[in-house]
Amino acid sequence: MPAPHFYAALVALSFVPTLAVAANTEWRPYVIASTGTSVDMPVSIFTSDAGPPEGGTGRRFFTEDRRADLTVQSVPNPDNDSPAMFLAKQNPPAGIIYKRITADFFVVSSIRKDRVWYNRCNRGNGAMNCVMINYPAAEKRQWDDVVTRISHTLRN
Repeated sequence: MPAPHFYAALVALSFVPTLAVAANTEWRPYVIASTGTSVDMPVSIFTSDAGPPEGGTGRRFFTEDRRADLTVQSVPNPDNDSPAMFLAKQNPPAGIIYKRITADFFVVSSIRKDRVWYNRCNRGNGAMNCVMINYPAAEKRQWDDVVTRISHTLRN
């Protein structure tokens, strides 16, 4: 008969999100045909298509348990605003924990209601091409590599 700590470890592992085994994650490019925006998407993590997002062209996806979501979208930027100006016009919430703005993109992230929200937008021709990811704050470490890869593969 296995030791009691074996059962405790087995129970604990049953609560580890799919993300923890990111080494086995299947990635595929997701492309918004109308704008050419593309991003590597972990299709073995975001398994449910939630349809088009509000206010832009693209798609929203959920994890099977709906604890996390990913939105890939192109948002009209008819005045070709800089990333800084575009972000300012969006009236971002107070309390942003991480912000990086360049001439080509912006990234903002924070925690709200025990959930991390992450938003990166690249400046394109007449649009801002964005990825938005929301996930439980308690799982931040498990999500770090996935969020980084998604962010770094966003292309116009």
